[in-house]
Amino acid sequence: MAIYQLGDLIPKIHPDAFVHPQACVIGDVTIGAQSTIWPMAVVRGDHGGIVIGEETSIQDGCIVHTVELSPTTIGSRCVVGHLAHLEGCIVDDDALIGAGSIVMQMAHVESWAVVGAGALVPGGMVVPTGSQALGVPAKLREGSDQRGAITGGAEHYAEMSSYYPANLKRLD
Repeated sequence: MAIYQLGDLIPKIHPDAFVHPQACVIGDVTIGAQSTIWPMAVVRGDHGGIVIGEETSIQDGCIVHTVELSPTTIGSRCVVGHLAHLEGCIVDDDALIGAGSIVMQMAHVESWAVVGAGALVPGGMVVPTGSQALGVPAKLREGSDQRGAITGGAEHYAEMSSYYPANLKRLD
């Protein structure tokens, strides 16, 4: 796996987290227990800190970055779908960020909220608890209970944090 110190900035990765060998983690990054960082994901903490909580999945091809005025925080038990881009935002515990979506600087996705696949959450937008952000730019849809999908996804990927290190074998 590609884990890089940048100057004095050294990633802090819990020993029970799984970072795929083809993922890249750079600089001021903290990754919690049973979290998973999947192939081709880039977590780059060069202009500010990135904190990823416990049991959170950063899926294939994601970009997690930050800016000096707005660190990036992703809570515990979150699922960040394939090819999502998060930059300088806050994602509270138990949230779902859909595949191919973009969450920009100073946006805030609250617990039990969903950012739909391909959505663009502009800077400063708040996605309230229990709502969905859909479209480009995202518009809010209230009253959608996605707790089962969020919890089930987070539990599945947390289990993979121990399965993959024990079973992944490169063949070439």
